[in-house]
Amino acid sequence: MQAAGPAGASPGGAEQAERTVEQTLTRLRAIDLKSAPPPQPEAPLTLEDLYRTHRMRLVRLALLLVDEPATAEDVVQEAFTGLHRNWGGLRDSAAAVGYLRTAVVNGSRSVLRRRKTAREYTPPHAVNARSAESLAMLTAEHQSVVRALSQLPPRQREVLVLRYYGNLTEAEIAEAAGISKGTVKSTASRALEALQKIMNTP
Repeated sequence: MQAAGPAGASPGGAEQAERTVEQTLTRLRAIDLKSAPPPQPEAPLTLEDLYRTHRMRLVRLALLLVDEPATAEDVVQEAFTGLHRNWGGLRDSAAAVGYLRTAVVNGSRSVLRRRKTAREYTPPHAVNARSAESLAMLTAEHQSVVRALSQLPPRQREVLVLRYYGNLTEAEIAEAAGISKGTVKSTASRALEALQKIMNTP
C-alpha cells in the first residue's frame, strides 16, 4: 500500500515507516503462522475447523488492537459465538473468515470505547506466554514498532494491522473496518506519518 504523505510531511519518512511496519508485522505473521495447525484439505468446513485454523491469528489481530491478552481472547470468543449464530447464512469459508475479521475489529472497537469512558484505566504490560514467545522472536527494532503501533489512534492502528499483519487488500480492509477504500488509503497515510513521528521521538 503506497501512502502519500500530507503537504509538508516528508515522503521519505512515510516510506521508511511503511517499510518498517511492513517488515515487523510480516515477520510477526510468519512466526504465528508457523505454529498454526495445517488446514484439513478435502474435508467439509466446520466451525471447529475454522476455530482450530484461525483462532490464534485472530487473537493476535485483536491483541494488536486492544493490547490486553485476556480481552483479545474474549473478543475472539465473542466473534466465534456470533459466527455460530449466523452459520446458516454464510456462503463459504471465505465469507466465514471475513465475518470473523469484521467481528474482531468491531469487538475491539467496543472494548476501546468502554476504556475511553472508564475513569481509571492503565494499559497492561503483561502478555500471555503465546504472545511473549512471538514477540521475543522479533528484533528490538521490530518490538519498538509494535509498541509504537499501540500509541496510534484506533482507526489508524486497525488499518495498518489489517494491512500488514492481516495481509488484506484495501477492499478487504474496507469491508472488515466498515469504511470506504478511499478512507483506507487516507487513514494509512496519516497512520504512517504518525508512526514515523512516534518512532523518531526520543
